[in-house]
Amino acid sequence: MTTLPLPAPATAPSGTPGSPGTAPVDALSVWPATTTERPHGQLLVGGVPLTEIAEGHGTPVYVLDEAEVRERCRTYRTAFPEAEIHYAAKAFLCRALAHWVEEEGLGLDVCSAGELELAVTTGFPAERILLHGNAKSPQDLETALRLGVGRIVIDTPAEIARIAAAVGTDGRQKVMVRVTPGISAGGHRKIRTGSDDQKFGLSLRDGHAQHAIARVLDQPHLELTGIHCHLGSQIADVKPYLVAVRRLVGLMARVRDAHGVTLPELDLGGGHGVAYRPGEPALDLTTLARKVRAELAESCAAAGLPVPRLIIEPGRAVVGPAGVAVYRVLVVKRTPGRTFVAVDGGMSDNPRPALYGVRYTPRLIGRHSGAGAERVTVVGRHCEAGDVLAEDVPLPADIRPGDLLALPVAGAYHLSMASAYNLVGRPPVVAVLDGRARLLVRRETLADLRARDVGL
Repeated sequence: MTTLPLPAPATAPSGTPGSPGTAPVDALSVWPATTTERPHGQLLVGGVPLTEIAEGHGTPVYVLDEAEVRERCRTYRTAFPEAEIHYAAKAFLCRALAHWVEEEGLGLDVCSAGELELAVTTGFPAERILLHGNAKSPQDLETALRLGVGRIVIDTPAEIARIAAAVGTDGRQKVMVRVTPGISAGGHRKIRTGSDDQKFGLSLRDGHAQHAIARVLDQPHLELTGIHCHLGSQIADVKPYLVAVRRLVGLMARVRDAHGVTLPELDLGGGHGVAYRPGEPALDLTTLARKVRAELAESCAAAGLPVPRLIIEPGRAVVGPAGVAVYRVLVVKRTPGRTFVAVDGGMSDNPRPALYGVRYTPRLIGRHSGAGAERVTVVGRHCEAGDVLAEDVPLPADIRPGDLLALPVAGAYHLSMASAYNLVGRPPVVAVLDGRARLLVRRETLADLRARDVGL
């Protein structure tokens, strides 16, 4: 599998193209590899019919393919056998997912005390967890030190003294410094984090990164293990990572020359792009691993440095294509200019189209339609004109209330960014594996929402 682009299988998971009961190669290319199609519009993931999950758990509902998550973890381990792989929990985290990731030998990258506590109370080893964030709260740092987190990534100079003071005279904490290498990469301007004009990291260009490193090295209770960077998200090109390697190795050489310290670790972050629709570009993991390894070796040799231990932080590329969202159609509204198909979820469980203009390919499931395709706009139920899940997409012309729609590549940044807008509870998460389904996260109920409202 490591010879393929990570985000999508190269062949239709349901069988040979053109054979009875299967879809064309590209129709299911962005679905989990366990996806199979049956007659009468039935679609199975992990051996479980999506209609069965919808009937048993209601809609909207999120389905997470455990086999797909585990296989993607293994693909990273195979592609980067010499590196530490840390799953980026911000993409989506629940207790079961933390358990799967830990069993597959990955570490964890967290952004808050909440993510950290959930992982550690699940049994995830704290020493395999890395905490980062541009504005860590006192609770974040206290929790990290109390639980014994493996590394804390320093994002601003003010954190240096705060962390050192919190560690105390008897402690010692491993830290990294997040560097902004001056590289603009990512699928949308709101998810580009490697340039100098955004909130993350310390600039390589203006010397702030080097100054912060010097300050960390002056702290006897902080152990600087290396340099951290994250270029952005949905990056489909290898080149930005190679430029980052060259620039960061150059910084490591300057640190060696100025302070006599050889830093043993280099964290290149994640941001590996996946395809949300058939035919979209995705980052080829095998090519990335080969070229990063070669560039790192060449740059270190030129600088007279030993090759540092590499750290990679995939999130979306592990869990995104493993998730499927299932909605029920509530309303079909035909206007002179457009047909709107409104479903029982929307921006409260998937804000990404409203935030980034992301496009999906929803699919009718649960019945076969002989009607021709009609271009429609799939919208959510919320009181926002921007609550659009999929614009101008083909669905059967006889789409009607009660139908089920499934949305692939729904595992990342859906529920992790969900809200209770309009007091609509967040959907449940159901795992599938080998023909069995089990509930991982229950639906948020009206009783849950009322329980938080304690004043009158």
